[in-house]
Amino acid sequence: MKKPNIMLILCDQFRWDCLSIMGHPTVDTPNLDSLAHEGVLFTNGYSPAPSCVPARASLFTGKSPNLTGFLGYIDGREWNYENMLPEILRDNGYQTHCVGKTHFYPQRKHCGFEGLESYEAWQKFDNHYTNDYHEWLKEKTNGQMDELDHGLDDNSWIASPSTLPSELHNNSWVVTKGLEFIRKRDHSRPYFLNLSFHRPHPPIDPPKVFWDEYIGKELEEVPVGEWASKHDRPVHTINTWSGRLSGERLRKARLGYYAQIAHIDNQIGRLIRSLKATGEMPDMIIFTADHGEMLGDHHLFRKTYAYEGSAAIPFIVWEKGKQLGRRELTPVVLQDVYTTILDCANIEKPEDVDGLSLMSLINEGEVLDREWIHGEHSRCYSAEESMQFMTDGKKKYIWFTEVNKEQLFDLENDPYECHDLAADAAYEDELQVWRKRMIDYLATRPEDGLSDGKTLIPGGVPAYRKKEVK
Repeated sequence: MKKPNIMLILCDQFRWDCLSIMGHPTVDTPNLDSLAHEGVLFTNGYSPAPSCVPARASLFTGKSPNLTGFLGYIDGREWNYENMLPEILRDNGYQTHCVGKTHFYPQRKHCGFEGLESYEAWQKFDNHYTNDYHEWLKEKTNGQMDELDHGLDDNSWIASPSTLPSELHNNSWVVTKGLEFIRKRDHSRPYFLNLSFHRPHPPIDPPKVFWDEYIGKELEEVPVGEWASKHDRPVHTINTWSGRLSGERLRKARLGYYAQIAHIDNQIGRLIRSLKATGEMPDMIIFTADHGEMLGDHHLFRKTYAYEGSAAIPFIVWEKGKQLGRRELTPVVLQDVYTTILDCANIEKPEDVDGLSLMSLINEGEVLDREWIHGEHSRCYSAEESMQFMTDGKKKYIWFTEVNKEQLFDLENDPYECHDLAADAAYEDELQVWRKRMIDYLATRPEDGLSDGKTLIPGGVPAYRKKEVK
C-alpha cells in the first residue's frame, strides 16, 4: 500500500483568530481559507505550553509538557527524545525534510530530519551554527543586503517594512526551498516536509507591498478586559511584555503583524499553485502554529499566557481528494499533530504518547475521548504569569500558580476574555467544577507539589525538569 505524502506547515506566533474564515475584520487569508473550506478547521486549537520550545517539544514528541519536561521557555537543554516525529517517519521509509525554524538544541540537530535548511532568526548559541537563509541571502545579493537592515528586534512591538524585495524575504525563502525539495526529492519514497515559518513572530517586517496594503486599513477595537487595569501603564521599552502602547504605535504593530500574515498566506498560495501544476500535491496538509501573540490585547504582548491571543492557535487539516468543508469545535492540542500524522501514515504510535489521532474524528465523525485540554507555562517575564489552564472550548479556567489567583471565562459569549467570571456568585458552582478538575489533574503530578488531591497548593514549576517516564 502506497504511503501518503505529508506536509506540515508550522508558523511561529500566529494567533488563532487571524484567518479571514474565522471572521477577522482586517486580515485576508484566501489561500488558508481555501484549505479550511476543503478540509477541517478546528476552531479550538491550543498550544499546551504557549512559547516556542515547550510547544515544539510537544508537537514533535506527541507528549504533553509534563512528559517532555519542558514546562516553560528555556534554551540550552539538549533534545534527546526517542521516537520524534521525523525520526519515526524516517525509520518507516519516509524522506524527511525541514525548511525553517526548529528551535531544537543544539542548533542544527536534525532529530530525524534527513535534510535541514535552518533558520533560527538571529539566535546563535555557539560558533558552530550556520543560518542557511542568511547564507542564501548573502549569495543572492553579493553580500549587499541583510535582513536586519531594518533595525528591528526579534521580540519587539516595533513594526516597519522589510528592506528586502519580497522574493528575498524569509517567508518567501521557506517556500522557495520547499519547492526545491519537492523538485529534487527521492520519488521512490514518500515524503514528510515541514515548512516552518519563523514569522509572524517579530521582527514585524513584512515586505513593503504588504505593509503598504495594510498600514492604511482601519484598526479594529483592541480587546481590553476590566480585569486588565493592572497592566494599564505606559510602555517604556521596546521588548515589553505588558503596558499601554500609544495609539499609533499599537496600530502599526497590529497592522504590520496582519501584513506579515498576509504575506505568509500569499506564499502558501504560491506553494499550492506550484504543487498543483506539477501534480505534487501531498496527501495531507496540516497547518498550525506553536502559539499565538497577545499583540496588545489586555495591554499584553508576546506569549506564555493562557489567554486566547497567546494559547489559541490556528489548526487546519486538509486531505487530498476530499471535500470535508467542516468546522470542528472539539478542542485539540499540538501533540495531536504527532499522532494524527502517524495514523495517516499507518504507523503505530509509541505507548508513551498522549496525543490523540484526529483521523477518525475527521473522516468518520467519531467523538474524541477527551472532555477538556490542559495547558501550562512556568514563570517567564514575572511570577504573575506562571499559570495552569483548562478549557473545553466553551469555558476556560486559569489558575496563576505563584500568585494563587483564578480566572474563569465564557469563551462562547466572550471569546476575547474581557469579563472574568471567577468572582461572580452566579458562576461559583462552575468555578468549583473546574477547580476540582485542576486539583485532580495536578495530583497526578506529585513532583510539582501543586495539588494534594484536595486543594491547589500555590507554587511554581521550573521551565525544565527531567521527567522519568516508566
